[in-house]
Amino acid sequence: MGFFATLILLCSTSLMFAHDPGLSTATGRFRAGSLEISLALSIKDAAQLAPLDANADGSVTTKEFEAGRTNFIAVIAEKFLVQADNTIVKPITALAWYEANADAYCTMVFPMQTVSNLTIQSKLLDDLPPAHRQFLTLEFGNGAPQLNRLFSRTENSLTIEMGKVTSSVAKTSDAPKQSFTGFLALGVEHILTGYDHLLFLFALLIVTSRFMPALKIITCFTIAHSITLAIATLNVVHIPSRIVEPLIAASIVYVGIENLFRGDDPKGRWLLTFAFGLIHGFGFASVLRELGVGSNGSGIAVPLVSFNLGVELGQIMVAAIALPVIWKLRTHPVFVQRWVPACSALVALLGGYWFVTRVWMS
Repeated sequence: MGFFATLILLCSTSLMFAHDPGLSTATGRFRAGSLEISLALSIKDAAQLAPLDANADGSVTTKEFEAGRTNFIAVIAEKFLVQADNTIVKPITALAWYEANADAYCTMVFPMQTVSNLTIQSKLLDDLPPAHRQFLTLEFGNGAPQLNRLFSRTENSLTIEMGKVTSSVAKTSDAPKQSFTGFLALGVEHILTGYDHLLFLFALLIVTSRFMPALKIITCFTIAHSITLAIATLNVVHIPSRIVEPLIAASIVYVGIENLFRGDDPKGRWLLTFAFGLIHGFGFASVLRELGVGSNGSGIAVPLVSFNLGVELGQIMVAAIALPVIWKLRTHPVFVQRWVPACSALVALLGGYWFVTRVWMS
């Protein structure tokens, strides 16, 4: 039971924010003689960069942000670096603001004349959690395609040969490869730290005793969330997180309760999994939306495919570890009679807690 106790413990520590990927964005736009870069961070992340929470109560008010605005701008200007031909360029203007209960923003304008090599580096990531990612988008104008790059603490800079931009952004460094591997890793990371998604999958698998029902469950979940991940990221359908997150919690409650009343290998479980998988897909899509993928005409194919592939790889890793343990334990009658119902009840209770907190604290 150590495996399941660990899983439940991990889930309980995640509280209502069951999957916080740690995301921020930086969007650069080339103007006549200048480069404008706009950064967006959650207020929680912004408070880690500069002292914004004056009374240390865990939240930042608009008044507190106003008091710490100068420090916030100074930190951004110091650690988000732009170099033109190996020379640091200082911003000529910098503005910052905070939208209450949302994000903190900072926009800087850098003078930019004729440049051969442009380097952008985000040392902000050194002061944020190791798993934090920053999605950089550069808009060149003049018909040139956008350049997207996913920054991490270990890969936090990009050098562009400006003379090649108009012909093909793909010629700049290793951007496509880095983007693919970056989103692939983000997908794996998201599912492995998405304790609500893992708990939902665990609740589905704990009552399976054969390979084929488990395969159907995993396949249906994969197909369903891949569909909604795609249509949500493409902005075909958009459901706010304040609706999606409680629904994900409700799906966990339902499956936990169903396990108690329907027992092993419930008939038609694949159909239920598909339906709830559609909801979980909207939750996955929120990650790409927060990164700005698909907005303002930004490239979507590589992030969408690689992120989804990462989610699937993470899911397969979890199933490959969990299923043999589950099937081994299910050979003991006491596990099936006592521990499976007990685990299912704990799943339902935790899902209920998430549901309540997400509805009343969102």
